[in-house]
Amino acid sequence: MLHKGMTKSEIEKELFGKGDFVQIDYLTRFLKEPLSLDTKKFVFLKLAKVYEKINMLRDAAKNYNSAAMVSLTFAEKIKHFTKEAEIYIKAADFEKSEEAMKKAMLEANSVQRNEIFTTIKNIYKQQAEIFEKNLKRIHAVKAYEKLVEMRPSESER
Repeated sequence: MLHKGMTKSEIEKELFGKGDFVQIDYLTRFLKEPLSLDTKKFVFLKLAKVYEKINMLRDAAKNYNSAAMVSLTFAEKIKHFTKEAEIYIKAADFEKSEEAMKKAMLEANSVQRNEIFTTIKNIYKQQAEIFEKNLKRIHAVKAYEKLVEMRPSESER
C-alpha cells in the first residue's frame, strides 16, 4: 500500500504487477494524504496514463488538468493542458477540449500560442480520420466542423 514519504521509484515498484483498477484505487487513496506538489503531480500523471490505457478518457483528461494545476512552470502547465485537450478530442468532447486549449493559451506567450493552435489543429485532423476509419461518422463530422472553425490554410482544405 502507498504511504506518505514514498519516492517515485518506490511508488512505481509498489504498483508494478498490479491490475489497472487496483492501481487506480491505490493512487486515488494516496492522493488523500498530504503530499508534496511534485508527488501529487506524479500521481495525477500516473492516474491519467492508467485511465487512458483502459480508455476512460474523460477521467484521464481530468487528471491531466489536475497535474497542470499543481505544476509550477508555464511550460509544464501548457504541456498538461494541451494533453488534456488531446484526450478530450479523442473522447469526442469538443467543448471541453476547447476549454483546455484556452487554459493552455492563457499560460502561453504569442509564439507558444501558435504552436498550441497548430498542435490542436493537427490532433483534430488525425482524430477525425480515426473516427472516419472506425465508422464513427457523427464524431468525424463534428471534428471536421471544429477544424473548419479553426481557419485551415488552403493546402489543408
